[in-house]
Amino acid sequence: MGSDASEVYVGSIDQGTTSTRFLIFDKQGEIVASHQEEFQQIYPKPGRHEHDANEIFQSVQNCIEGAVKKFESDGHRKGAIKAIGITNQRETIVCWNIKTGETIHNAIVWTDTRTASIARELRARPGSDKIKDLCGLPFSSYPTVTKLLWLLKNDETIRKTYEAEELAVGTVDSWLTYKLNGGARNPVFVTDASNASRTMLMDLHTVSYSDELFKFFSYEFDLHKIHFPKIAKSSCAESYGSIADGALRGCPIAGCLGDQSAALVGQKGYEPGSAKNTYGTGCFLLYNVGGTPVISRHGLLATVAYDFGTPTYALEGSIAVAGSGVKFLMKNFGFGDSSEAITELAGSVEDSGGLVFVTAFSGLFAPYWIDDAQGTMFGITHHTSRGHIARATLEAVCFQTKAILHAMEQDSSRRLHGLTVDGGMAQSDLCMQIQADISQRPIARPKMLETTALGAAIAAGLALGVWTGLEELKGASEEGGTVFEPAIGRAESERSFARWERAVRMCRGWLEDGDEEKVGDVDDDETAHDGVEKKDE
Repeated sequence: MGSDASEVYVGSIDQGTTSTRFLIFDKQGEIVASHQEEFQQIYPKPGRHEHDANEIFQSVQNCIEGAVKKFESDGHRKGAIKAIGITNQRETIVCWNIKTGETIHNAIVWTDTRTASIARELRARPGSDKIKDLCGLPFSSYPTVTKLLWLLKNDETIRKTYEAEELAVGTVDSWLTYKLNGGARNPVFVTDASNASRTMLMDLHTVSYSDELFKFFSYEFDLHKIHFPKIAKSSCAESYGSIADGALRGCPIAGCLGDQSAALVGQKGYEPGSAKNTYGTGCFLLYNVGGTPVISRHGLLATVAYDFGTPTYALEGSIAVAGSGVKFLMKNFGFGDSSEAITELAGSVEDSGGLVFVTAFSGLFAPYWIDDAQGTMFGITHHTSRGHIARATLEAVCFQTKAILHAMEQDSSRRLHGLTVDGGMAQSDLCMQIQADISQRPIARPKMLETTALGAAIAAGLALGVWTGLEELKGASEEGGTVFEPAIGRAESERSFARWERAVRMCRGWLEDGDEEKVGDVDDDETAHDGVEKKDE
């Protein structure tokens, strides 16, 4: 393919839980080149999940080089790449020395459950009832701050760096921006509002760090002594610097979004009332509520969706186990060697045969927030087959999605008439048909499922004038999609959902304080947390 001097492209770093990718998009939102690289999953103890932050950065560099090489081999000029966006796994914490730029501890991943007891302690503290109204998040092992408190309590090097007032703490986007700009030799220390809203330290209403939140979490350590990144707009030509080295040296970094926010942007969920669900390692629903945050009373999270000049907010429902449940069947039960094999197995039976699998490997997230649950199967009989277990695993994701959709309707006082989807499990026609049946809503799946990376590219492109506004993007990458309509009646759907809800109530109470150190959700090798899609949170 020949190159044209008028060609304009945008790059996107998509840094996920199990792999990193770099994708290059044209102005129509189509992928022109990409490169992907997996990295090591570290499970030092049951319930613990870590990454080497330096390996993550190296994987980003490798992916940029690989994609640009392909881009140039197809006849394009790398100078036609006008901007780069970053999208990343959220809540994962990276700690480094602000003076040297050296990491101090492995990154603690969002899936890690070691902080469950800290979350329970925080829930019992005076004033805890006011925290969610400020930051939009409940106390759980999920947000970044509980991981920070655990590190301060348990790691001597972290504590010494903190006492020297040299401790820098950020999410993965901050670490990558810092390193891509050259690290300590050119320190750019920044995050965006969608990522900052996952720390429990940002006031949703002011989109800035909150003194009240800092005071609440500083009961043992003074968080004011720690270096946190500046909170910037999600789309900004000035805040994020530029690439210091490599094939795209000098290219500006102009957009940043947490992966689920990026998927909402990539799905063109710009209007209040639009919703998307990403089926990756976990499963994440975002519902655009507009320019005013809605603090959930029904088990959801309130978050910044994106900030392209003024903040847009979302309600979010987070499911811990989605594609990772499929991987669990493959690696632990030997049910097949691919996600397609699991889907085929699930399709070999007409239904789950009365089996319900509550996949609470890391407790249950939204809308239940049960941190003392563990994975439990109900309804096993002599009739139960591998096909029933496979189907019940898919159904578990779809049941939790329905529960979240119901909570969103209660919080927003409006019915959601449809749902757009992306991610690895969304490629399964069977899974999406089950989702339509259980949720009793049409499920719209676009042809191009790389909406997370596209969202980050959109954020960067808007900042640099590649696109003039969101209206210009509404038709991008929308041809050739599929819509799944419910194929069963509402009464049948409600009966199956009632059975699921009963199973959820029965799976409570398996863990007591300290048990998370003894009985975890993963073994020391790759198990439950490795995702089918290899990218999303």
